[in-house]
Order: sequence, then structure tokens, then C-alpha cells
Amino acid sequence: MRRDYFDLTVEGVDDGAGSRSPPLVRIDFHGPEELLRDRLSGGESDGADDSADDDSDSDLLAADQIDVAFRLREPLGEANDPEGVVGVTNRYTGDFVLELNETATDVLPFIHAARDATDDGDARYRVEIDVDGDRLVAYDKDTFLVYDHEGNLLRSESLIPSGVEL
Repeated sequence: MRRDYFDLTVEGVDDGAGSRSPPLVRIDFHGPEELLRDRLSGGESDGADDSADDDSDSDLLAADQIDVAFRLREPLGEANDPEGVVGVTNRYTGDFVLELNETATDVLPFIHAARDATDDGDARYRVEIDVDGDRLVAYDKDTFLVYDHEGNLLRSESLIPSGVEL
């Protein structure tokens, strides 16, 4: 699936230190809907309540069946605005659901806003995936992993819930 099929917007990043709303990332897909539906399908739900919204089809992957990550293509700190790729994957198969190009200056403030939006230390954020402006699925997430250009996990830049061992 082509990366240029996707537009990404965020909300809740520049709301100031007093904001306690989890940030939102909206991914709008402008390609063949069946292609995206196919990629978002194929997982058996385990009945968890943090799954997709009620208006999405039951055959779409649930929140606990996907992972969200950002991998840098160049070293953080060496480039002025290092580029990378945001990826949403099927947790059980490892298959990419979607990928899109972003920069570290777009992604890292989002992660920091998710951390700042909570008092208990367990950051949360919301991912909404639309097809030409119509909601397909929405997920509430608490993990967002960040990898350097060599594939090493950057723990200090990642959202990792307390009590989770990687």
C-alpha cells in the first residue's frame, strides 16, 4: 500500500501543560477502501473492551491486536529534522497494516503530549483511521514504540506502560 495514500493530522499536542486530554492522531486514507479493510482484518478478537468503535465492522482488528511504532531513518540529533516511518502492524502476524512518512519533530511532541496528559504516569492516546473522511476504526492505545535508524528501541522516547517488560 502506498504511503502517499495517507494524510496524518494530530490534535492535543500544543494545548499547553494544563491539558489532560489524550492526544489524537487521525490517519485519513485516500485509496481503495477494500485494500485498507483487508489489511485491518484477519484477527480474532479476544473480547477486550478496548477494541474498535461500535460503528466499525466486527471483523476489523481490535486495539489490542495492533501495535504502533515510529522508526527513524537517520540518527536522532544528527539531522535537523530526522525523517522516519510511522507503522501500524498486526500484533500477531507482524504484517504491516499501514506505513506513512513523518518526521521526528511531528512524532516526538505527540508522544510527550500523551505523557503529559495523565497524572498516573500511564500515557494514553487515540488513533482514528478514516477512509476519505469517514471513520473506519478508532483505537485507544497506551504503547508507542520508537526505534532508531539501526532498529534499536529508544526507551526514553517511547510510550511503554508501567509494568510492561520488553
